[in-house]
Amino acid sequence: MEEKKRGTAYSMFVIGSLFFVFGFVTWLNNILIPYMRTSCELTTQVQGYLVTFAFYIAYFVMSIPSSYVLKKTGYSNGMALGLVIMAVGCMMFIPGARLRSYPVFLAGLFLQGSGLSLLQTASNPYVTVIGPIESAARRMSIMGICNKVAGMIGILILYNALFGGKEELIESIKTAASGPEKEAMLQQLSNGVIIPYLIMTAVLIALVLFIKSAHLPEIIEEEKKIDGKATSLFDYPYMWLGVAAIFFYVGAEVIAIDTLMGYGDYYNIPASVSHYFGVYALVALLVGYICGILFVPKYISQRNALIIQLLLAVTLVIVALCTEGLVSVIAIVCLSFAHAIMWPAIWPLAIRDLGNHTEFASALMVMAIVGGALIPLVYAKIADAVNPHAAYSVLFVCYAYILFFATFGYKISKSDMKAE
Repeated sequence: MEEKKRGTAYSMFVIGSLFFVFGFVTWLNNILIPYMRTSCELTTQVQGYLVTFAFYIAYFVMSIPSSYVLKKTGYSNGMALGLVIMAVGCMMFIPGARLRSYPVFLAGLFLQGSGLSLLQTASNPYVTVIGPIESAARRMSIMGICNKVAGMIGILILYNALFGGKEELIESIKTAASGPEKEAMLQQLSNGVIIPYLIMTAVLIALVLFIKSAHLPEIIEEEKKIDGKATSLFDYPYMWLGVAAIFFYVGAEVIAIDTLMGYGDYYNIPASVSHYFGVYALVALLVGYICGILFVPKYISQRNALIIQLLLAVTLVIVALCTEGLVSVIAIVCLSFAHAIMWPAIWPLAIRDLGNHTEFASALMVMAIVGGALIPLVYAKIADAVNPHAAYSVLFVCYAYILFFATFGYKISKSDMKAE
């Protein structure tokens, strides 16, 4: 038993390092959106949020292929391959910066998202099934801490690398007339992304070597049968409803963090202040994860915790829409605390008791991360048509569906449907 615990702890440490990478790369979009708006001279909210679209659409495109890759390679080799693809995506930022080409940057983000899709498809079910399903939310909360701590570090590092000490340069770009002088200033700003992404590439390659040497144990799921017959994923309606819940959750989480700097601009809050909003949101997520570790499932089930946090999220959106300025911004920042338990609770509710279907179901769950690509575009469209304040109303739709899943959808099985 002690040996098994040590093996689980070691595997958690290795996977935790990957979740650190997830967070470091994913939440850089918070800084890349305003950076791209300036360096690539974007003019609308929708253009800016193509950053999140290019990154998260990769999950939709690549998750099913990732599941087939994992069947061929196994979890460990699949994770290493995902890191290599991410490294290639980071390298794409160098020609993107040199050419000051928004499409090249977007291609790099798509490759980063593709690598992360493979990593997520492997690592999330690994964390879920490596121990008792009842405590899966606790293990995923620990992974979430690794993710969000990395996100905070990444936001601060990239902001200082791209914007630190360049306030005069950015103001000059905004006021300069088109011509060679403005082009030179834009190129100077664009080149600032090269060194950070070269370093990220080197770190990702080092992690490939780490994963290859870690020798993670493979997890083999038994074939799942009902009444002695082999099953398909269509025998588990709750899984499909869980996929949709992940779609709406990720969309809500991305809006609550990646829009904060722009929301600060809307209220004329200085960038030197508003760039910390994303960090504060990740701190709120971190606190939420710690609460999850302390209270779930010892004092409250992961499903009940999910319902409570959804009700809190709805309350915070109402506060944000009924107030303005810094108070409204703070309400959106606090949303991340309410979001903390959602991913860890939805995931195990959706993939429980799937047996040998777990791998493919996990690919579908990761595919649903495309919500982070599509729902922020809805937010951006409303923000362009009305204003960024009113656009947060889209979150009500997200929370309404997740609440349905947490109260009814999670328990809908094929046998229930036949009985009806």
